[in-house]
Amino acid sequence: MLERRQRGGPGRPQSGGGDGDDGNPLSAPGQPAAMSIELESEEHEKCREAGEILAEVRDEAAERVAVGASHLELAEWAEDRIRELGGEPAFPVNISIDEEAAHATPSVDDEETFGEEMINLDIGVHVDGWLADTAVTVDLSGNSDLAEAPAEALDAALDVIEPGVETGEIGAVIEEVIDGYGYNPVVNLTGHGLGHWEQHTTPNIPNRSVSQGTELEVGDHVAIEPFATDGGGKVREGNDEEIFALEREGSVRDRTARQALEQITEEFKTLPFATRWLDSSRASMALRRLQRNDIVHGYPVLKEEDGCLVSQKEHTIIVTEDGCEVTTRSR
Repeated sequence: MLERRQRGGPGRPQSGGGDGDDGNPLSAPGQPAAMSIELESEEHEKCREAGEILAEVRDEAAERVAVGASHLELAEWAEDRIRELGGEPAFPVNISIDEEAAHATPSVDDEETFGEEMINLDIGVHVDGWLADTAVTVDLSGNSDLAEAPAEALDAALDVIEPGVETGEIGAVIEEVIDGYGYNPVVNLTGHGLGHWEQHTTPNIPNRSVSQGTELEVGDHVAIEPFATDGGGKVREGNDEEIFALEREGSVRDRTARQALEQITEEFKTLPFATRWLDSSRASMALRRLQRNDIVHGYPVLKEEDGCLVSQKEHTIIVTEDGCEVTTRSR
């Protein structure tokens, strides 16, 4: 998952709000609207295909996490494996460590390796712009209960999904399970809708109980993603930023920035991409120029307080007449 940033602003996590607060730190007033999938249509089949590819890659990637393994090698392996199976990465593989919750991906010269840590893998696939989004925690830190909490919360949430269920009810179920483990849900991160070439649309699916929500309908295509933490339950932006997305069409005078923009619009369209995906040897400089012109926006790493741990589990679902189809379930 990549939380959508507010256009023209810093995208600071929200500090809370009324009962209707959706808990999404980086949502924007212009957030794309939900897109309903016609069941058994060509679009439905492409969503299924994306989910099948993603489930296989997620499970294989999780098995490759081990002390001493390279972050960059794992990310590049997973992204290449997606292409090998017939899909395209919907966003750069996120590898979040310990207090990190989202938006962490290796740089082009990254030398980090896994230690005795809590590792969240968040991976996305698209087939012709139709998406699937999933995440799993691999615990090497010895905190298995924290890793299990969002997984059980996700299972409980899936059990209540059907046409007419309110998103606030889903959030209440998630919160109850995580509370039962003695941890806090991350309240300013949410699940979200998935659109065509849009990785983050309405509705937002809270990870806590809210009194106002949106009723899910047949064909709704959404990602449910509980986060649990032994910290306070709110993330903030860090300083690192390796993931970007196109904000608007535009022109720039600098040749390097112009070439980067051509690649972005042709290859990634509105989906997020990594600095390391750009062909330019001066990619970071090109992106800074594009950011200054509000043509691209970045996704800073989202973090809990230092010393805390964050775990995550995510599936993509399509609401059906009698419940939901989990497109990213392991086969």
